[in-house]
Amino acid sequence: MQTTAQIQPAAKPFLGEENVIFTDKAPLPLGTYSQGIKVNHGQTIYLSAQTPVSALNNEVLAKDFEGQLRQTLDNLVQMAEAAGGTLANVVKVTAFITDLSEFPTLNRVMEEYFTKPYPARTTAGASALARNTLVAIDAIMVI
Repeated sequence: MQTTAQIQPAAKPFLGEENVIFTDKAPLPLGTYSQGIKVNHGQTIYLSAQTPVSALNNEVLAKDFEGQLRQTLDNLVQMAEAAGGTLANVVKVTAFITDLSEFPTLNRVMEEYFTKPYPARTTAGASALARNTLVAIDAIMVI
């Protein structure tokens, strides 16, 4: 019995260039991903994880956790603004940290960047992050 495979027409891609969020005020992606993507007519925005890389020279300047966290959050601010919002539009954050003993520092510093009601958040310990950084944070925004 011989079967023939049906060839399906190519589906229209869900994402196009109009969905991409880019700013040179945040570090360039290190791989095959966008800095951010907007969907639902631009109302929902997914921001790729930011790390403590300076957009000015593409280097990690701070060596300590708090300094790296602040640079990471500053990068997230730039991404939120490039998407047409602020951190007040963030509804979900995922933070990856290499040392869970820094959890209190994460809470203290994030309180300076976010206001109540705080976004939902997941914090996960990571054995290693890109470029040997100590923190990476991604976010979902609704505008």
